[in-house]
Amino acid sequence: IGTSIFEPDTRQFNFHDGPIFSQLLMADELNRATPRAQSALLEAMEERQVSADGKTRALPEPFFVIATQNPQAQAGTFPLPESQLDRFLLRLALGHPEREVAMEVLQSRGLEDPVASLQPSLSPEELQALIAAVPQVHADEDLLAYLMDLVEETRTHAHLALGASTRAALGLYRAAQALALISGRDYVIPDDIKRLFVPCIAHRVLPSPTYEGGMHGTAPILSNILDDLEVPQ
Repeated sequence: IGTSIFEPDTRQFNFHDGPIFSQLLMADELNRATPRAQSALLEAMEERQVSADGKTRALPEPFFVIATQNPQAQAGTFPLPESQLDRFLLRLALGHPEREVAMEVLQSRGLEDPVASLQPSLSPEELQALIAAVPQVHADEDLLAYLMDLVEETRTHAHLALGASTRAALGLYRAAQALALISGRDYVIPDDIKRLFVPCIAHRVLPSPTYEGGMHGTAPILSNILDDLEVPQ
């Protein structure tokens, strides 16, 4: 968040912003952070603000958090609370790259780090315009009913102890609208919802104690839900 430092010249404490005061916060190995740090990040992700020294400070807009986490079995990790996981829109598992991709990575790092030569893809103003356009993407009422059927199925499924929240349903809806927008459409189709259901929901639900899915987590359960529910025509 930041810290207050005493300035001898003015004989006052001045607050110095921490790295969270940025439009894009990248948190590597987030689950190595202490629960106190994660609690502060939860406020930032939900309220777009931080509290320090008795004052509330607004974060810049837009504000995004991208984080990585280690397997919970590794030493020095803290479990992320369900309330914090529910604030992340998507969770993706990358795994190891294909051999051809790995070869490209090795070859591209011959003389310099390619990250050093990256250029912006769009300006903050262009991004804000895209964000403002997402809610304008149309979703048919039958599609919204289909989305809610998927979410409600997670709440009654025998292999899930914790189903998806209303925030999760809204996140899936907004993500489907955004996918339609960047696909060049002003309307949502069933494939938008199906494609994003597992990435949007898997980290927000918990398996039941009797579930034997192991390292694959809840993704197979959600895939079965997708297969079982009829898609609107």
